[in-house]
Amino acid sequence: MEQYDIAVIGAGPAGLFCAIQGAGPYIRVLLLEKNLQPGVKLLISGTGQCNITHEGDIQTFFSRYGTHGKFLRPALLSCTNADLIRFFEERGLPMEATHEGKVFPVSRKAGDVRDVLIRECRRRGIDVRCGEAVNRVEYKNSGFVLSTTTNKFFAKNLVIATGGASYPKTGSSGDGYRLAASFGHSITGIGPALTPLMIKNFPFADLAGMSFPGLPFSVWRENRKIFKRRGDVLFTHTGLSGPGILDCSRDVRAGDEIRLSFAGKTKRDTFAQEFLSAISSSPRKTIKTILKELGVPERLANLLPALAGIPVDSTGAYLTVAGRTHLIGLLAECPLEVSALGDLSIAMVTRGGIALEEVRAKTMESGLVPGLFFAGEVLDIDGDTGGFNLQAAFSTGFLAAQGIRERAGKHPS
Repeated sequence: MEQYDIAVIGAGPAGLFCAIQGAGPYIRVLLLEKNLQPGVKLLISGTGQCNITHEGDIQTFFSRYGTHGKFLRPALLSCTNADLIRFFEERGLPMEATHEGKVFPVSRKAGDVRDVLIRECRRRGIDVRCGEAVNRVEYKNSGFVLSTTTNKFFAKNLVIATGGASYPKTGSSGDGYRLAASFGHSITGIGPALTPLMIKNFPFADLAGMSFPGLPFSVWRENRKIFKRRGDVLFTHTGLSGPGILDCSRDVRAGDEIRLSFAGKTKRDTFAQEFLSAISSSPRKTIKTILKELGVPERLANLLPALAGIPVDSTGAYLTVAGRTHLIGLLAECPLEVSALGDLSIAMVTRGGIALEEVRAKTMESGLVPGLFFAGEVLDIDGDTGGFNLQAAFSTGFLAAQGIRERAGKHPS
């Protein structure tokens, strides 16, 4: 049985970076990957362009991970966005930020990011074994025995960095949850995050592709407001997408009602007054023309009156009280029932994972088993769109490697 100081399961961004940071003189590192090549999911990140992180002060990142930003604080501060950018640029891969703050390699090729990581693994003498799915792990003799279909390995320290359960065709099929559970770790509810919402009887299917920058919306569950947000919303053929919707999808469930405010930040009563004033001053204008003059996009203005039961080309002079009330309701708080969330086959990341209260935030070490560490999406962590999830993967991988070095009484080089 081959002996290693560190074994890392999963050659995604977290696993690759952890192996790189953990390697050093007289430290043998094994990296096991069940796919036939490393970084398969990394290749499709950012539609193949690899939005590696976000620019700006790292302190602003903590609020981008739902309620789990506090847990990530030590990891993000140990390897910041600036540190990550510097790592790649020092190895010949320049980065650039978009006007939205997303950071990409200048080449816009995810393969270039992966190539840097693979070259660095080779340079540091890491034993990368692809096509080696880990079937079982046992804690023996103050270390870990890892069994694959064809081999057994022993390691003093083990890092589970197998990713979540989204995009299972890339290998992220939840293996890490099974391995962590075998050591007694709790797994919180697994579900899709950064995923579109399917809407019951979606009335805007004909407007698919239409987007609304900075649209206010709220989510209701059993007649109680769960939260309100403001973000970019995109109509699809089956429901809603766009960064604003994707970012909040972690907190949405089937059966919830999402209310879109096409009136923008204008309150319902104020918008109603503006609408009535416009009708009063131009009673012969059609309702759809009045809506366009109030800032409602033309395609939406042409459709909303019909949804409110108002005859086509009706003018303000003939608008009934019932029609007016219904239309104002659609404009100020258009109610849409969520029938389902995009499943794990299309979700960008996974909601849920290894329970964070059982993991030491300052080292990523298990609170149950000494020498067992976790990194990346296998943890109960999911961030907003814009590079925050990849940053979390790299940062937790970095911190796990630091934790192992500290455990061995050595310091990172």
